[in-house]
Amino acid sequence: MDIKIPGYVSAVIDRLVQNNYEAYIVGGCVRDSFMDKEPHDFDVCTNCTPDMMVRIFNDFHTIETGLKHGTLTVMSEHNPVEVTTYRSDGEYTDHRRPDTVIFETELSEDLKRRDFTINAMCYSPYDGIVDLFDGQIDLKNRVVRCVGEAEERFEEDALRIMRALRFAAVLDFDIEENTAAAMRKKAHLLSAISAERIFSELKKLLCGKAACRIMLEYSDLISLIIPEIKPCIGCAQNNVHHCYNVYEHICKSVENIIPDEDLRLTMLFHDIGKPEKKTTDTLGQDHFKLHPLASADIAEKVLLRLKCSNKTLKRVTDLVREHDNRIPPKRRTVKRFIAKYDYDFYNDWLKVRRADTLAQSDYMRAEKLAELDELAALGAEISADMCCLKVTDLAINGHDVMALGYTGSEIKTVLNFALDAVFDEISENEHDALIGYIKENYDAKS
Repeated sequence: MDIKIPGYVSAVIDRLVQNNYEAYIVGGCVRDSFMDKEPHDFDVCTNCTPDMMVRIFNDFHTIETGLKHGTLTVMSEHNPVEVTTYRSDGEYTDHRRPDTVIFETELSEDLKRRDFTINAMCYSPYDGIVDLFDGQIDLKNRVVRCVGEAEERFEEDALRIMRALRFAAVLDFDIEENTAAAMRKKAHLLSAISAERIFSELKKLLCGKAACRIMLEYSDLISLIIPEIKPCIGCAQNNVHHCYNVYEHICKSVENIIPDEDLRLTMLFHDIGKPEKKTTDTLGQDHFKLHPLASADIAEKVLLRLKCSNKTLKRVTDLVREHDNRIPPKRRTVKRFIAKYDYDFYNDWLKVRRADTLAQSDYMRAEKLAELDELAALGAEISADMCCLKVTDLAINGHDVMALGYTGSEIKTVLNFALDAVFDEISENEHDALIGYIKENYDAKS
């Protein structure tokens, strides 16, 4: 198979070959090419030593990314290409990165240190494909398998456990039996990995097309990463609205929403507080009152631990807190909800509600979805009408209220009174109408 290599990458390979060195594209770009996907990044491996790389590419702009580990970033036609010397790794005392690296002259030494067979293939337009560990077979069979001894690979770098889950979820692959067993045996080593790296892999996993299946098959590993989710596994929901236990429902709901990281995190956490709020009535029916608040609190705790950004933290916890808020499809109610947040949040909330509903039982599903359609239509209508949603949208301001004789904190109260009238469509958002409404109604109400 011939792999199409962009000109800017070929320029790097050609420069190395012209100087009597080997050069191959390697890893994900080769894997993606075999899967008919356009690679985003191209990495090159070579038997050229780091000091010689600097000399060979002295007329290119280069960045000494990690020269002591053998990597030089070459800017070719304004595109970065990472070029790395063949290497073998020393001991991994921190279960993440090698203490030392040894530069090698043989390609095989470099490939056998890599994580999975599907990532250990390389290609050169001069030599073709080099696949020492049957990566092409595993791609065909849709399998994630470690290169060499699986336990050793995870001992070296425990993050590979998360990467295996991520690749399986994103590519919709199975994890080979011995690799899966080694992942479980070495899972405790994940404690050595930074929260940021764990979170990065978790988000990619959640956005994979097989996220639901992988979460269900590897619930033990998911609950190791997020211990707060363990009580959800097997937690029954004996009521007419549900046909899955809490964890199964969570996994199904993740699958039902678009692969946006924040929205999938929302579905991961939306019902995580149910076990602690579960009660069972005399008829054997389960109830989970106030579980959205409990879920939002747990989500905040977990996301802070995972070093989540403030923006994602707020978006996710707000959506979790509101996910079971079943506002009626009425203009004034929808306007108040949008005013509390914004249009983007409202549309996200509808997506969350829909994903939640699709992961429930068939009971009244059609009616629930129809109501969500009605809410969506109302939101679009309100947006098109450019409705007044905030005090600053009013046709009057504080000076107008002061002219009526109000002072101090009462100015804000009067403006909010006027906004309520606009929300409820009692008064038009027009200067004279609002002034007249305040004169006729505010003092009478107070």
